[in-house]
Amino acid sequence: MCLLVSGAWAQSPEAPALNRCGTVEFEKYLQQRNPNRLGQLRELNRLVEQAESNGKLLRQQADNVIYRIPIVVHVVHNTASGEIGGSTNGNISDEQIASQIQVLNEDYRRQAGTRGFNTSPIGADAGIQFYLATKDPNGQPTNGITRHYYAQKSSFNVFNDAELLSQIAYWPSDRYLNIWVTKVDEYLGFTQFPTMADTLRGLPTDANEFIDGSIIDYRYFGRQTGAVRDPTYSFGRTATHEIGHWLGLIHTWGDGDGCAEDYVADTPPTKAPNNTRQCRQTYSTCNNGPQTRDLIENYMDYSPDECMNLFTQGQVNRMRTVLALSPRRVRLIKSSSEPLAESETLAINVYPNPAGAEPTVEVRLKGFQSFTVDVFDATGRQVRTMSYADQPSTLVSFSTNGLPTGIYIVRVKTSGETASKRLLIQ
Repeated sequence: MCLLVSGAWAQSPEAPALNRCGTVEFEKYLQQRNPNRLGQLRELNRLVEQAESNGKLLRQQADNVIYRIPIVVHVVHNTASGEIGGSTNGNISDEQIASQIQVLNEDYRRQAGTRGFNTSPIGADAGIQFYLATKDPNGQPTNGITRHYYAQKSSFNVFNDAELLSQIAYWPSDRYLNIWVTKVDEYLGFTQFPTMADTLRGLPTDANEFIDGSIIDYRYFGRQTGAVRDPTYSFGRTATHEIGHWLGLIHTWGDGDGCAEDYVADTPPTKAPNNTRQCRQTYSTCNNGPQTRDLIENYMDYSPDECMNLFTQGQVNRMRTVLALSPRRVRLIKSSSEPLAESETLAINVYPNPAGAEPTVEVRLKGFQSFTVDVFDATGRQVRTMSYADQPSTLVSFSTNGLPTGIYIVRVKTSGETASKRLLIQ
């Protein structure tokens, strides 16, 4: 709740927190419709845990690959004039949308110098990047934003209108992450878990691919611009949270009555969400165990946006494993319509340069090829090596931990070509 004071917004210190996420309630609704659904969801979690425990799948999937997710933002509004932007206009501006994409990349890449950075020993860079789609489903150029005037409704309901929104606007969910931005009843946003839109063994066979994506209220999509006015939810973390669900993450308290399994080993057992407007530290005692500190800074809690800046390494492993297990997610990240541009001959770039902790190597090649990335110091000694099988043009990264400052050579080698770049590590 915010108060309008002399033309500016001021937050009441006693204002109640808003209902941040409707994903759990929507999942319960789907389970009522499909009595087999809970067992199917548990089967997904079993498969993910099995893959993580043996580690084989992650190694096969080249854990250093930077996954690039093309987003299409469907703006559904009832602004009859077609005017774009403004503090109360559901037809939000391109600038507001761009600010949200920037937040996603800061948060999922743990970018230094941004609100998405942390120094936690369990914090991690997810190696997942987002960008507005550059081609539509017909191969035509696009800015990744569609706009739809819909006069019949001024807001949309979590339980009744997901299918309606997909009828208004939808791009294939095995090629794009669909985000519908509109006015949402009761919640800031909600999302379909991967189990809702896949054909993997043990997942629902009646899944609806047309509602695979996130639905987010336009007043909480983006960072401190346009219609984003509530200071508690003004840093774009609603989308960071919801897309965490799209990538298979569960709330830190495991939902239900709390202290439940979130299928992530390095998040402490948590009794309840921090569903407040304060960054106050809370603690839990679960299952007769010791008192543990809650990760109120975790993106999968309900804390105010300014508190959030952490995905744990375990959460990152789970997201990347879901990307490797989920057929629709696999098709999306390897979609031939949205890769890095091909190159007739092998071409590489390394950035940032000079580099700090994790430089990115951009590898452009023709079609799908296998290649290695090797890093050599000034004496010619090989200090890093990574192998990738049957990949399109790809972004990869490597850790500089343990490497002294100085000049290095980054070499990429395919079966028939070699390319090298100098890199200064600071």
